[in-house]
Amino acid sequence: MQRQLALFIRAIEWLPVLRYGRPFSKLDPQRRHRFLESLQDSPLLLIRRGFWGLRTLILMGYYTQGPVIGTLGYRADPRGWSVRS
Repeated sequence: MQRQLALFIRAIEWLPVLRYGRPFSKLDPQRRHRFLESLQDSPLLLIRRGFWGLRTLILMGYYTQGPVIGTLGYRADPRGWSVRS
């Protein structure tokens, strides 16, 4: 699965070359947005699944950062409910 994820990320970087003549990291924000929307809404199920899987991993990484958890008021703890008392 790690290889598939790495391959998908590389594809995200280089597929825009076919359409825009530049890799993803060199695109302006509007073209990046358009490209990511095309992946999100792709007619190919495999592409959509890859996109949503990567998006989920990114959001999990973001929302589990200490400062973000505090800002959101999230109080769950891996040690269980007794810690909240």
